[in-house]
Amino acid sequence: MDRFEELKSKYQPVLRLIEQSKVRLQNLHVQDNKLFLRASAPTQEVKNRIWDQIKLVNPKYDDLTADITIDAGLAPPPAPAAAPAPPPPSPATYTVQPGDTLSKISKQHFGDANKYMRIFEANRDQLDDPNKIRVGQVLKIPKP
Repeated sequence: MDRFEELKSKYQPVLRLIEQSKVRLQNLHVQDNKLFLRASAPTQEVKNRIWDQIKLVNPKYDDLTADITIDAGLAPPPAPAAAPAPPPPSPATYTVQPGDTLSKISKQHFGDANKYMRIFEANRDQLDDPNKIRVGQVLKIPKP
């Protein structure tokens, strides 16, 4: 077996990774009794993975000369940005009228006067007591 085939065989895992990683291999030949490899990687991360693979095959890489550059033009185009999620729907609101109670508002919105505590909990930022609401207050009405 000649030196080129011997080194190609030895560094086969590196050559396979180059092929799988969309690295452009420009030169592969024997020079000064070493395998000479020149390639362009799409990213620094890919270049690092190739070097990691070279070191796994031969930690000294004393029978290899590798010249790996980065060519961003080889990188796949960035994925289109996903449309931002729509904001969550704002809770319904209700303006307190004369004679209203949380129970009455609860019956009107939930069909059950006993669910008034849900309205109270949703409005803890402005209510201290479920029995004390004021005309004109704007209350958040949570989803039923």
